Amino acid sequence: MSKAIENGLKANEPDHSDADRSSCVPLLREYFQGLGNRQLSPHTIQAYRRDLAKFAHLLPQQLPLQAEQQHDIGIAHLAQLKRTHVRAMAAALHRRGLGGRSIARWLTAVRSYFQWLQRHGHVQDNPAAGVRAPKAPRKLPATLGVDDVHRLMDLPADEPLAVRDRAMLELFYSSGLRLAELAALHWSELDFQNGLVTVTGKGNRQRILPVGRMALQALRDWQSLQHRLCGGCTAIFTGRKGLPLTHRAIQYRLRYWSRRLGLNAPLHPHKLRHSFASHLLESSGALRSVQELLGHANISTTQIYTHLDYQHLAKVYDAAHPRAKLKS
Repeated sequence: MSKAIENGLKANEPDHSDADRSSCVPLLREYFQGLGNRQLSPHTIQAYRRDLAKFAHLLPQQLPLQAEQQHDIGIAHLAQLKRTHVRAMAAALHRRGLGGRSIARWLTAVRSYFQWLQRHGHVQDNPAAGVRAPKAPRKLPATLGVDDVHRLMDLPADEPLAVRDRAMLELFYSSGLRLAELAALHWSELDFQNGLVTVTGKGNRQRILPVGRMALQALRDWQSLQHRLCGGCTAIFTGRKGLPLTHRAIQYRLRYWSRRLGLNAPLHPHKLRHSFASHLLESSGALRSVQELLGHANISTTQIYTHLDYQHLAKVYDAAHPRAKLKS
């Protein structure tokens, strides 16, 4: 493996210059221009850039190239790639410490690139088709206990930012929103009368979600205060200058309240979403309904919360059943 490739694989997340190193892969600029028209999120496109940069680092090792051809790879070279070559690349990434999920995402990016080449008549076969990533252990999502949720929602709303943050936390937990969904919300998408909010999720799919009574009251409190601070703001969650909060600012505020209220574990937006789903499923058992509320395209994504429910039941069983465990 050349030194450039070796260096490029040392980090699981390459720096921004890696996207430039992938310029030896043909038609990549045109491919990314096409991705920009597919309503993919900027995060997804950036992830594809990083993964195809890894592909570019590994590619010369799989092709019969002369030294002078290392930076002049053409379509004819890509057409020579077979599944065995892509499997070898995936194995190299695995040896370098990439986990199963990261390799699966890398394979998705490579597969998508070759699908685009096929559609445009550049290659006949997709060498990444059918190649599987190493199986990754399924990690159960971290959630808050109900008591911690109550502590969090009872934060002291004694100044404007705290009033805003309470509304933000209430809405996260009330409706199970993703970070991007909450950050993009406008007042016009909130229906106070019927207790509903319209959000735009992944794939630009819209869904209408219920908003709980406590969250509605917290939002009313913030709306009244925000109007005095910056009249005419259309975004729901804004900063001191009336500009919409960035994703990073929202994440920072959640960490701030987690520390201030003495929660045992770090708090992030997805933990509130996980808590919403887990608590709702524990109470109702309505997996399909939880899937709809979360906006999951595939119910298998939602089923991870049933494992949390079984885990909870197992703890109850162990604690209560007289013959669950042998006495020491």
